[in-house]
Amino acid sequence: MVKNIFLAFGLTLPLIGCVTTTSPVATTKSYIVDSKTYQATGKSERIKTIVLHYTVSDNDRSIKTLTTGKVSAHYLVLDNDDDKIYNLVPENERAWHAGDGGFAGRTILNDTSIGIEIVNAGIAPEYKDALKNGNIDYHPYEHYVAFNEWQIKKVAELVQDITTRYDISPKNIIGHSDMAPSRKIDPGAKFPWQQLYKDYGIGAWYDAADKLAFMDTNAFAAATIPELKQQFRDYGYQINNSDEWDKASRDVVYAFQLHFRPRNPTGTVDLETYAILKALNKKYADTSDFY
Repeated sequence: MVKNIFLAFGLTLPLIGCVTTTSPVATTKSYIVDSKTYQATGKSERIKTIVLHYTVSDNDRSIKTLTTGKVSAHYLVLDNDDDKIYNLVPENERAWHAGDGGFAGRTILNDTSIGIEIVNAGIAPEYKDALKNGNIDYHPYEHYVAFNEWQIKKVAELVQDITTRYDISPKNIIGHSDMAPSRKIDPGAKFPWQQLYKDYGIGAWYDAADKLAFMDTNAFAAATIPELKQQFRDYGYQINNSDEWDKASRDVVYAFQLHFRPRNPTGTVDLETYAILKALNKKYADTSDFY
């Protein structure tokens, strides 16, 4: 009888142990999150950059690529003369449009940018293979396909709105090629950066008087490669520290020319390129919104 009692008691021990080692669910009172009493001044908008692209495709393929593939953009401007701009990714979400590269000290631009894709073929079909024979290193102006005027008007209105809402620096309205010069050449030589600046107040552009003042052959001849590369860095471009104009460095020069000297993009720093770069750095010397 005693033996049976102990046996029964022993069998209950594991059960008792299981019950006593289970922690009760913590309960607390309800707290209020107060977002009005105190506000920090050390803050800024998350969106710092607008990156403009072309799709290298027609309307239908652009829509399919940007809505069903691994690449995306916040906005898509089709090649249609209508009143539509398509918002594919909410602005508070991260679109996959920028990829590897950087600009103005930032190297992961998908996190802090708005991407706008514009339907455009990029390089005209007859020039697609122009670089393969080795006769030229870069596509000249005439190889690129022009944008339709209604596309530019849509882009202008959209960029104006985004720039105002996020207080984006003029320097940080860039092309894909500006942030990834060895990978990308869009939106290309025929994207009208100067027109957007003059007609809509969008982006950065140099003052003609400053450019003329810097067209100094003696100063240009005296400038060393490291000094010239630093000028590109000062504006925001990522460029290496080599003491030569290697291919990666020339890619940066070509990207700069696509944006600011599109009629003659060569990948070589000549006097005019030097003068434009100096003029831009003079005009935007105090423009910095890294934080």
